[in-house]
Amino acid sequence: MSIEDVVIARRIAAQEAGEQVVPDSYQGVTKQRVRYVLTVIDRATDNMVDVVYSLLCDELSWYTRAARQELRFCDGASVAHIGTHVGILQRERNIKLDREGRDYWLKPLWEVGAVLKVYLDSSSAFSPGHPVAKSSNSAYSLSDDFKAILQAPEVEWRALAETWMQADVQRERLALQAAQAQETAATIETPHSRLIRLSRDVYAPRFLVGYEVVYVDDGDGDRITDAETETLAAAGLELTIDDAMPDVLLLNRETNHLWVIEAVTSDGEVDIHKKQSLEAFAVRNGKVGVGFTTTYLTWKKTAERQSALKNLANDTYLWIQEDPSRNMCIKQ
Repeated sequence: MSIEDVVIARRIAAQEAGEQVVPDSYQGVTKQRVRYVLTVIDRATDNMVDVVYSLLCDELSWYTRAARQELRFCDGASVAHIGTHVGILQRERNIKLDREGRDYWLKPLWEVGAVLKVYLDSSSAFSPGHPVAKSSNSAYSLSDDFKAILQAPEVEWRALAETWMQADVQRERLALQAAQAQETAATIETPHSRLIRLSRDVYAPRFLVGYEVVYVDDGDGDRITDAETETLAAAGLELTIDDAMPDVLLLNRETNHLWVIEAVTSDGEVDIHKKQSLEAFAVRNGKVGVGFTTTYLTWKKTAERQSALKNLANDTYLWIQEDPSRNMCIKQ
């Protein structure tokens, strides 16, 4: 059974027994207190209130191996866990929050440091950051200092929240969180991260002379940082959450031509839909055109994917890291 099915069954059982589905408070914090604090920091949408309340949940983790270590939901919950808690338990419906909406109900919270990105590592502990892109082990928790505001006495919480949101305090907090996440990332290089790095550092210098990298998507969640936004803007580009995010985006400033590299270890080839989407992106940003390359680590992986899918778009390129001297053009 999926986690949603299990939680629906649990909710129905509680309802039939006349029991409360969700308690009035978690860790001494009511949902009303959550709303008050989020109002002070200008984050008080219904979705964000419910998300923060879910991250106070102190029952055993919904990650099986984390639960074996007696870790709790609040120590780290995935987007699916949070969406299920909000939609199925708190709102007593049979549908979780839409994952694609996380940029609206999670991102504003991690941007101010109220919510932390954490990762369930091989030791079944939660480490800072999201070092593995699109991993089911990527999770979220409340920061300790934000939780302290939620749990503060009635006469103290407002002043604490106002101080917490001061610009200099916020910058220091976010810098510390970023440094902690970087420590985790430095210990892990996934196959996807490795292929992105090789596509950027080996393929691009050999076959894309004159192009410079303006964006690399090797993360999860907050897919365009402020620094990346500035770099893109300097190149006359704007990526939005509605665009097909490339793994590597390059620009030839002399010709005003873009190039996209998609590094594939599980999925994400340059198919016709992605090609058309990024061609529209190039037009919207005033570029003369865009080229495309799909990269794989091995011939074996290429064959596994393409023998079944045959989804590489016409007039795009294919590069295989174990056969790096060839840049193959797809003609159908």
